[in-house]
Amino acid sequence: MNGTKEKRNLLIGGLVIGIIAVGLVLLGNPKNMGFCIACFIRDIAGATKLHTAGVVQYVRPEIIGLVLGSFLTAVCFKEFKPRGGSAPMTRFIISVIVMIGALMFLGCPFRMILRLAGGDLNALVALIGFICGIATACFFLNKGFNLGKTYPQRGLEGTTLPAINVLLLVLAVAVPTFFAISEKGPGSQHAAIAISLVAGLAVGFIAQKTRLCMVGGIRDVILLKDWTLLIGFAAIFVSALVMNLATGNFKLGFEGQPVAQTNQLFNFLGMYAVGLGCAMLGGCPLRQLILAGEGNSDSAISVLGMFVGAALVHNFGLQGNAVDGLPATQGKVAVILGIVILLAIACYYTFAKKGENK
Repeated sequence: MNGTKEKRNLLIGGLVIGIIAVGLVLLGNPKNMGFCIACFIRDIAGATKLHTAGVVQYVRPEIIGLVLGSFLTAVCFKEFKPRGGSAPMTRFIISVIVMIGALMFLGCPFRMILRLAGGDLNALVALIGFICGIATACFFLNKGFNLGKTYPQRGLEGTTLPAINVLLLVLAVAVPTFFAISEKGPGSQHAAIAISLVAGLAVGFIAQKTRLCMVGGIRDVILLKDWTLLIGFAAIFVSALVMNLATGNFKLGFEGQPVAQTNQLFNFLGMYAVGLGCAMLGGCPLRQLILAGEGNSDSAISVLGMFVGAALVHNFGLQGNAVDGLPATQGKVAVILGIVILLAIACYYTFAKKGENK
């Protein structure tokens, strides 16, 4: 793909995704949450009873659609390549910490942009933390940080996560009582299953073809002075902003924002952990889902780590507090400890491994 065509596709794709995201809100999803990988994985973890927080339990078809959209697109364009084997347990631990950070902020990088487009200035603080986290990771990348090579694998390894998502969809449609379903709170707010699934498939197709990734975009700006990948998220912001203004869903400020907390230090630190961890993984939560759909079992492990992270967050009360903006002490400790662990992993895979290889 040449540079001009890539930029055009990112621009068009981002504009379409922004419209889809706000459209989902208008059709029932929580405000400023047309798409949120962290929140939706958390909801699915609740639906499967990995946690019992009653207000965030629902099998989100958007996540299923993202994985299957990427899988079908990769198969159709002969880009499905089962591969993996790059530090799977380390990736799992990093992904758990990424989810802890995201749910402290109450959103992934995708939702952070959608919250900004809705006027939520708490997301601006989080964006600064996110960029700082990626910048920290870039320091280690410049010094040689590497989780190791991936290797070709059998087809079963690459198709397991898409197959699990098909099973989730079948059960959600045919036997909905199999899962826990919220009767109030964010988990009870959702568009119709068919609409959500089609939206997920569409975004999965776009993201697979454009390589859309906010972490990759900021990393490329820092390391290569290349702004290409950020075009997509800039376009998402613009189209979502216009849609919010047109539909009366724009509210500028810090207070009273939907499903948001106002503890700015931990908004910053939560997304610092997300930026650092995702840059170490090689992509944001959205990108991990798309890569998993393409057959990357390392990304599938990362997705599983995020599910476990979501369960830990709600089983132990580590999440940000959207009611009074005061996260619990254990949540604060978890975020800080997570950052320390990420930095220790980064140091090991940058410096200690060099010594081992001599």
